[in-house]
Amino acid sequence: MSTLGSFIWSIADQLRGPYRPNQYGNVILPLTILRRLDCILEPDRETVRELATRFHNPNRLRGEVTKVTGRPFYNTSRYSFANLLADADGLADNLVDYIDRFSADVDVFDYFDFKKEILALEKAGLLREVVKAFGAVDLHPAVVSNSDMGDAFEYIIRKFNEAANETSGDHYTPRDAIRLLVDLLFAEKETDLSEAGIIRSLYDPTAGTGGMLSLAEEHLLAYNAGARLNLYGQEYNPQSYAICKSDLLAKGHDATNIAFGNTLTDDAFKGRQFDFCMSNPPYGVDWKQYAKAVQAERDSAGPYGRFTPGLPATSDGQMLFLLHLAHKMRAPEDGGGRVGIVMNGSPLFNGGAESGPSNIRKWLLENDLVEAIVALPTNMFFNTGIATYIWILDNAKHPDRKGRVQLIDGSSFWTKMRKNLGAKGREISDRDRAEVVKLYADFTDADPDFSKVLRTDEFGYWTITVERPLLDEDGTPVRDRKGKMKADAKKRDTENVPFTYGGSTAGPAGKLDVVQAYFDAEVKPHVPDAWIDWAKAKTGYEIPFTRHFYKYVPPRPLAEIDADLEKQVAKILELLREVEG
Repeated sequence: MSTLGSFIWSIADQLRGPYRPNQYGNVILPLTILRRLDCILEPDRETVRELATRFHNPNRLRGEVTKVTGRPFYNTSRYSFANLLADADGLADNLVDYIDRFSADVDVFDYFDFKKEILALEKAGLLREVVKAFGAVDLHPAVVSNSDMGDAFEYIIRKFNEAANETSGDHYTPRDAIRLLVDLLFAEKETDLSEAGIIRSLYDPTAGTGGMLSLAEEHLLAYNAGARLNLYGQEYNPQSYAICKSDLLAKGHDATNIAFGNTLTDDAFKGRQFDFCMSNPPYGVDWKQYAKAVQAERDSAGPYGRFTPGLPATSDGQMLFLLHLAHKMRAPEDGGGRVGIVMNGSPLFNGGAESGPSNIRKWLLENDLVEAIVALPTNMFFNTGIATYIWILDNAKHPDRKGRVQLIDGSSFWTKMRKNLGAKGREISDRDRAEVVKLYADFTDADPDFSKVLRTDEFGYWTITVERPLLDEDGTPVRDRKGKMKADAKKRDTENVPFTYGGSTAGPAGKLDVVQAYFDAEVKPHVPDAWIDWAKAKTGYEIPFTRHFYKYVPPRPLAEIDADLEKQVAKILELLREVEG
C-alpha cells in the first residue's frame, strides 16, 4: 500500500489526545488536498498575484490565469505553506485567508467544514505543528504522480473508516477491478479510440474519490496520447466529493463537471448523455428515504423516464443506478454509448415475474442493451467477500453481438495477495485481466467452461397459474352460476415456463403454443383435472448465471467418507483418554 499514505497518516500521531482516531481524517484529508494544490500553485504564485491586481472581475481573472498558467483555478492570497508559519500569532487567521482566496471552483474545503477544524487545532495547540509537518511534504505532481496521490487518498480513507468502524466500500473500488472494467468498457471501441485528436466523454454517477474516472483516463492516454477524455461525475459523500474534485483540478480538468448531490433524486446532468459511463454503486443500501421522490419522478416522466421500466425493492437501490446509466448512454444515431457497472448477484435474478427487478431486466433485454456480464472472483473488495459482476451495456452493438448476451465466468482468474487488505485477499493480475478480456473479444462458446453466448430471449419465462377443481363432500366439482368450475385455492400451483421450452425460438410471441405444450407434457399427465388460468399468466426475465456454468461434482464414495469419520472418532477418543488420564 502507498508509502506516501502511510507517511501522511503518521502525522495523525500528533493529533492523539484532543482528537479520537475516528476524527483524524477530518484534519488529514483537507490538509493533504490543500498541500497538493499549494505545490501546484507555487511556481506561478507571484504571476497570479500580479494579475489579481489588474483584473478584479473573477471571470476575467480566471481567463487570464488560464492563458498564462494553463490552469483554470487560482489563489490570490499572499499566504502559502512557504510563509504561513512566519506569523505565529496569526496562523489560524492567515490559513483561513488562504483557503478563502481560492477561485470559486475550489469549494472543496467547505465540504470538510475545515475552518471549524482550524479553530479546533489552534485551541488544542496543534495547528502550528500540523501545518509544519504538511509543509515538509512535497506533493507536486512532478514528485507524486496522480496515481500515487489517488492511492494515498484511498489509503487514508480506509484507515479513517477502520478507525471509525465504518465500511470503505462506498468510497474505494480496488484498482484491479477498475482496470478490468475499463478494459471491457473500451474494448469494442478500440478502433475509434485510436484516432488522432479524438474527444470522448466519461461519466460516473457514484464517483467516490474519482478512482474510476482517473484510471479510465490513464488507460485511454496510454493507448492514445493525443486523445482527450472529458470527465463528469456526481458524488453525495462530502469528503469523497472534495477529494474527487480536487484530483480533477490538479489534472487540469474542468472541475465544474464534478457535482455534489444525490444522483437518484437530483441528477446534476439531466438531459446529458455520454460516450462512456461507469459505476460501482452501493450494494444492498436502503433507499426508502428517497422513495417518494423517485416514485414521483417515475410517475411524471412518461414512457421515456429513467425509472419508467420498473423499481427495485426499497431495500436495495443498485438497479436504480443501472437504469440511470442506461438512460445516460449517447443515442445510437450519435454514435451510441457504453456502460460498465459493478453489482452483486441479486440484480441477475431477484424478484418474480412482473416484479420491478424482473421488469427492469425485461426492458434491458428486449431493447438489446445488455452486451456482456462477467463474474468477478470473490474476496475482491475490501469490505465484502461476496460474488460481484460487471455488466456491460451497449445501445449500438456490433452486428455480431446483436440479439446476444455473453456470460463470462471470470471467477477463477485471480492471484492470491501476499497480505490481505480487509476482506480483499485476491487480486486480478495483468495476466488474469488479459485472459478475461480475450474471452470477451473472442465472443464464442468454444470454451463453455468460461464463456456462453445466449440469445436475449433465452432469459425469458412465463409464470403460469395451474388450478384444480374445488370438490364438494361427494367429490363432485363445484361450479359457479355460469357453470364454470371453481378453483380450489389450497391446490393452486404455479409453474415457470421458459420461452425456449421445447426448443422454441419464437420468444415472447410463442406464449400460447409454448405454454400449452409445457402444460400438456409436464402437468396434465400428473393432474388430469387441472387447467391454466390464462388471466394470471405473467412474463418474467432472470439471468441464472451460476446455472449456466454449473459443474456436477459427484459425491465422494461412502467408503472414503466412513474412513475419514473413523479417523476423526479415533482422534476424539484419544483426546478423551488424555483428559481422563
